[in-house]
Amino acid sequence: MSEELGEREREVLRAVVQEYITTGGPVGSHQLSRKAEFDVSSATLRNVLADLEELGFLEKPHTSAGRVPTDRGYRFYVDTLVRLKDPAPKDRELIHAGLVQDSKLEDILGEASRILHSLTRHASVVITPRLEAAVFQRIEFVRLRENRILAVLVGLNGQVQNKAITVDFPVTSDELLKASNYLSELLREVPLEEARERIRQEMDQEQALYNALTAKALKLGAAATDLQTPESERVRIEGTGSFLEQPEFADVERMRALFRTLDEKHKLLQLLDRVQRAREMQIFIGAESAFSAPGELTVIASPYGSREQVLGSVGVIGPTRMNYQRVIPLVNFTAQVLSRVLDQG
Repeated sequence: MSEELGEREREVLRAVVQEYITTGGPVGSHQLSRKAEFDVSSATLRNVLADLEELGFLEKPHTSAGRVPTDRGYRFYVDTLVRLKDPAPKDRELIHAGLVQDSKLEDILGEASRILHSLTRHASVVITPRLEAAVFQRIEFVRLRENRILAVLVGLNGQVQNKAITVDFPVTSDELLKASNYLSELLREVPLEEARERIRQEMDQEQALYNALTAKALKLGAAATDLQTPESERVRIEGTGSFLEQPEFADVERMRALFRTLDEKHKLLQLLDRVQRAREMQIFIGAESAFSAPGELTVIASPYGSREQVLGSVGVIGPTRMNYQRVIPLVNFTAQVLSRVLDQG
C-alpha cells in the first residue's frame, strides 16, 4: 500500500486526518492551502485529494466539497504517518501515582481504567486475567453458618476470588484452619487449573493414605477450586458516557446502536484476546474489528502481565476520529506501568 503514495500525497493525507480529528468537519483544498507546509495552489491540492479518494483513503460525505478519512486512510495514517511521542511528564506522573504496587489486583485494574478514561476522554476497557490461569498462593476458609463456608482464594498476582460452598459433613473452625494450611502448602504456586487436578489425584489415592481431616480438606479444596466465571465478566468498560460528547454519535439511533454494540462483551473479549495472543499493542479501526461498523469505532489495546505470562489487556474504545498521536502512547505506557507493578507485586 505504501508504494501507492508519493511524498506529497502522504503529507496531504496526514494533514487531512489531523485536521478532521481536530475539527470534526470535512476538509477541503482551501483549508489545506492556508497551511504553511503547503506551498502549492489550491487546484493542485484539489487534484491530490481526488487521487486519495480514488485510492480509497478519503471519501466525500454526502454533497460536501470536503473529504474525510476512510478506515483505510486511518490505517495508513496510524501505520505510516503518525508521529508518536512519549506521554507528557504530568501524564506519566499521574499513571505512576495511580498504579500502586500494594493494592489488590482488582483495584489496580480499576484505577488503570479510570486513568485512561480521564486522560483520553474515551471509554476505557480492561480484560481481567482468566481465573483459571491465576497462580495459587493461599486459600482461607470462613464459616458463614453451620453448613456454609466462604472460600477465599488468593493468587500470586493479587487476584482474589470468593466462593461460598455448602458442605455435607461437620467441620470445626480448627479443622477449617488446618485445611487452609494443608491446601495452601499442597497447591502453592500452582495454576488453578492444575490445582483442581492435583486435588483430584490426591482424592484418588487409597483412603488409608490420609486421615479424616485430610479428607475434609480435599473435599473443601475441590469445591473451592471448581470455578466457572462467565467470560463476559472479565470485560470491564468505563466512561461510555464520553461518546455523548462526540458529534458522530449525536443521532439517537446511532447512539442506541453503539450501546447495543458495547453490550456485546463476548465480541470485545474475542477481539482483545487477540491482543494477548499477539503480545503487543493492537489497533482495530472501524470494520477491522468485526466489533463495529466502518467509520464507527477504533479499539486501541495493549497486553499487560508479569514476566512469566500475559494476564490481560487494557485500552480504549473511541470514535475513529480520535487523537491517535496522543492516545496510542498513553495506552502503551499504562500497560507498561501496569505490568511492572504486577511483576513487582
